Amino acid sequence: MPIKNAQAVADEKNKDLVLMSSSVEPFVCKIMDYSKYKYDMMKREKENKKNQKVVKIKEVMLSAVIDVGDLNTRAKQATKFIEEGNKVKVSIRLKGRQNARPELGMRNMDKFAEMLQNVAQVDVKPTITGREISMMLVPIVVKK
Repeated sequence: MPIKNAQAVADEKNKDLVLMSSSVEPFVCKIMDYSKYKYDMMKREKENKKNQKVVKIKEVMLSAVIDVGDLNTRAKQATKFIEEGNKVKVSIRLKGRQNARPELGMRNMDKFAEMLQNVAQVDVKPTITGREISMMLVPIVVKK
C-alpha cells in the first residue's frame, strides 16, 4: 500500500503510522497508538528492573591470630550477609612477623570456610596477594 494511503487510513482511525522495519524493501509499517506503545514498553522495563536482584560484595576482615570467639562472631556476620543474597569477601591482612608464616592465615581461612559450608560455598579459593590473603564466598544455589 502506498505511504499516502496508509497515512490516510491511520488518520481515519486516529492512530499513528509507525515504521517497523526500514531494512526491507518495501518498508514495513504498522498502524498503532504510538504513545500507548511507548507507555507499555516503559512499564515492561520498570517491571524487569524491579525483578532484578543486585548482588553486593560485603567484606569480613579476619586476623592470622584470631581467637575462636571472634571467629564465631565473624562467621555469624558473614552468614547474615550470605542469607541476604550477597557475596562475602573474607580477607586477612598479615602484619609484621605474620608475613613469615602465611600458613597460619591460610589455616584460619580454611576453618572459616568450613564453618560456613552449610550456607556458602567458596567461589574464589584463598590466595595470597602481597600482604593480604583473601577468598570469596557465595550463597549456595538451591536448584528448584
